[in-house]
Amino acid sequence: MDGVGGGGGGAGAQCNPRTVEEVFRDFKGRRAGMIRALTTDVAEFYQQCDPEKENLCLYGFPSEQWEVNLPAEEVPPELPEPALGINFARDGMQEKDWLSLVAVHSDAWLLAVAFYFGARFGFDKADRKRLFNMINDLPTIFEVVTGAAKKQQLKEKTPVSNHSSNKSKSNSKPQQGSETQGKYLKPLQPKDEEEGLDYEDEDEHGETLCGACGENYASDEFWICCDICEKWFHGKCVKITPARAEHIKQYKCPSCSNKRARP
Repeated sequence: MDGVGGGGGGAGAQCNPRTVEEVFRDFKGRRAGMIRALTTDVAEFYQQCDPEKENLCLYGFPSEQWEVNLPAEEVPPELPEPALGINFARDGMQEKDWLSLVAVHSDAWLLAVAFYFGARFGFDKADRKRLFNMINDLPTIFEVVTGAAKKQQLKEKTPVSNHSSNKSKSNSKPQQGSETQGKYLKPLQPKDEEEGLDYEDEDEHGETLCGACGENYASDEFWICCDICEKWFHGKCVKITPARAEHIKQYKCPSCSNKRARP
């Protein structure tokens, strides 16, 4: 992706956040880029992590872009470095396990970078606690990649049977009762006779997380559900429009499509 020479050193030179809010914004941007690499861009990420190449690292940038590159040449590096040699393990384990391993190391790197900035710019105890709490309110990359974040949210919803009935109800509403099309949610446009149902849908899906970017469900955005892994995605994250969704009988997210295509 974004070419920055020298790995993490170039990434650090682009941005020097100084306040808790700036560090958190930097964290969210890097996190979003790495989630993209491990979900919607997983086919490209897999291809770039060639085990025949030298030690490679996955970098996330504040611009929400990602890059697979060699580590920084300077010692010590300007920023903490992510896990080295992620490409070597690619063919030695199942893809989902490899992606989960990269996700865990990516979470550790993001925390290291955030608290590096905190130490560099003299955050006190209250600032560090506030930064951690802001970060901790977001699901980890590992939770997004493995689907654990969505499972946890579903566990917190009671009763579970209501979730199933509401899900099918909200899915059938925009499709006029069609049983053959993929599952999706259009932006809510309340009408008098449907207003109660719309708010019920919003409450039900309010804690659902996008399988690509990890952000929460919002009633004013179009969402689509993968019929294979049953993860929900922003339409914009997987490049699916409401009009296109009308003609999809079974939707497969980029990750599931890639798994089927790869021998």
